[in-house]
Amino acid sequence: MFKKILIANRGEIACRVIKSARKMGIATVAVYSDADRNALHVRMADEAVHIGPAPANQSYIVIDKIMAAVRTTGAEAVHPGYGFLSENMNFAAALEKEGVVFIGPPSKAIEAMGDKITSKKLAAEAGVNTVPGYMGLIADAEDAVKISRQVGYPVMIKASAGGGGKGMRIAWNDDEAREGFQSSKNEAASSFGDDRIFIEKFITQPRHIEIQVLGDQHGNTTYLFERECSIQRRNQKVIEEAPSPFLDEATRKAMGEQAVALAKAVGYTSAGTVEFIVDGNRDFFFLEMNTRLQVEHPVTELITGVDLVEQMIRVAAGEKLPFTQDELKIKGWAMESRLYAEDPYRNFLPSIGRLTRYRPPAEGTTATGGVVRNDTGVFEGGEISMYYDPMIAKLCTWGSTRAEAIEEMRLALDTFEVEGIGHNLPFCSAVMDHPRFVSGDITTAFIAEEYPDGFQGATLSDAVLRRVAAAAAAMNRMAEIRRTRISGRMDNHERKVGDDWVVSLQGQNLPLSIRADKAGATVVFAGGDSMRVESDWAPGQPLARLLVDGAPLVLKVGRITGGYRIRLRGADLKVHVHTPHQAGLAALMPEKLPPDTSKLLLCPMPGLIVKLSVAEGEEVFEGQALCTVEAMKMENILRAERRSIVRKINASVGGSLAVDEVIMEFE
Repeated sequence: MFKKILIANRGEIACRVIKSARKMGIATVAVYSDADRNALHVRMADEAVHIGPAPANQSYIVIDKIMAAVRTTGAEAVHPGYGFLSENMNFAAALEKEGVVFIGPPSKAIEAMGDKITSKKLAAEAGVNTVPGYMGLIADAEDAVKISRQVGYPVMIKASAGGGGKGMRIAWNDDEAREGFQSSKNEAASSFGDDRIFIEKFITQPRHIEIQVLGDQHGNTTYLFERECSIQRRNQKVIEEAPSPFLDEATRKAMGEQAVALAKAVGYTSAGTVEFIVDGNRDFFFLEMNTRLQVEHPVTELITGVDLVEQMIRVAAGEKLPFTQDELKIKGWAMESRLYAEDPYRNFLPSIGRLTRYRPPAEGTTATGGVVRNDTGVFEGGEISMYYDPMIAKLCTWGSTRAEAIEEMRLALDTFEVEGIGHNLPFCSAVMDHPRFVSGDITTAFIAEEYPDGFQGATLSDAVLRRVAAAAAAMNRMAEIRRTRISGRMDNHERKVGDDWVVSLQGQNLPLSIRADKAGATVVFAGGDSMRVESDWAPGQPLARLLVDGAPLVLKVGRITGGYRIRLRGADLKVHVHTPHQAGLAALMPEKLPPDTSKLLLCPMPGLIVKLSVAEGEEVFEGQALCTVEAMKMENILRAERRSIVRKINASVGGSLAVDEVIMEFE
């Protein structure tokens, strides 16, 4: 077994590899850029080597710099994680030439499967169903339009060396094909150093289901069942689960056997993933093979008990797999929510800054017998950089059934505290409560169909609102008692706090009264029904864990004038707790309206202006591209919301902009 390995990556996956290596007694080496000098993976590793400036193309994907770090530290093997150099055959070949083990597949397998065009041809030759498309190289945007017409709209424009949703666009017409081709090409060049593009038919109403494979160097190859990855935004997975709620045993077996056959055909060893598109009839089509560890691998580990990183290391060291296909079984259900530094209230645009508060839920077995796991690469006080992928953490839960895994995830998301940046925790919470998701009736179009106008927060049911109202009333009573104590009125202080209140939230006014005792409070609503509230929450604590009628309720709590800002299950509520007299006066107050910014184009995220598509004095029309902003390796095209004339342009190509900085003004 190796004594020392280097992890050629950063963030949560570098931390994840370090954990398995440490468990195996293997020393680890981290590499880091200027931006990651104080990163968590650097702190966790036994050694760390600086490899250059913040941009990945000057540090993490420069093979010579990684090789220099290997030589300096004497690492015997390198784990590439995912992204960066993980599917770069030149990197694997360079390590082989140096006599250093690549913890991944052979370079020939990477060459065969890592390139999406080549992999589709090989899959077709192996008898695997593939999606119709054009696998040749595409010269320019007009060529892309011609090919798209031949394949038939809608089409998917994809980077040959791509992954993680980068370099991918869906085009429904000629204009979108031209625009998508150029954006995909630019993103591919920026992220992978390879701007080759191919086009394939986009299958409507599809499910994205992938098979995990694992092979050793002794001819043994297995599949570790499937992962459902259909909850996606811009082709980037957001929520994954294992197994899939859609597959039956026959389809699962057929997909697994095809995945193994393909892996064997290219001499594949180590962990890899064969991705399929599955239609409503359970017909499946090969998409691509990722010759690396996948981001969503924890859900497979949770349902199989197999540490995939450990097995990758053992396979690379020449060991045989410790199990056969017949010995692998699915146990329970697992969910993964990807926590991104993306603001769902601003159309999921990237958010950067300092994590002023970062408190994940406790990992391990829960009180209800489930499991919580959080793979992360950040810490409280750390910064989210604009240079890399915006993922903060992968929150995973396990339960004996799908319903239990979802419920564990709901509570874990409600418990997860993140402040200082925009993030998608509220959105993940809303999905967990969405009836369509709960039923398992999902496709890759789920987000586009269910949130066509973006995410503006969840609307809670009346039943949940009453639970929140009861909790807020009980919490307010605790705060009022504390206030009377602080003011010095200690004698008979409880009699100075009234029993009758009106709780206002989500457009409702709920009159109620509180009957308190030493163990908690009974909240009685106007209609006579009551709820019992118990909690050890103290005023000022940002997280309140309560029992309402014996069921757990977790609230993120902040003080506002006359009440609380309460967040749970994807909702962000202003909850006011007034006396009946105060409530009557509050109803007379005028509503404060936001300022009018309709004649301004504001930068929705911190980023770099890479293209200006219009000029001052030009008339623009609804939907017309105005400019392109690059942030976190993704290009975002900003469009006109209505017909107007550009009065002034305040930004220039190459300029860096902050959130809400004015890019253009209109007449």
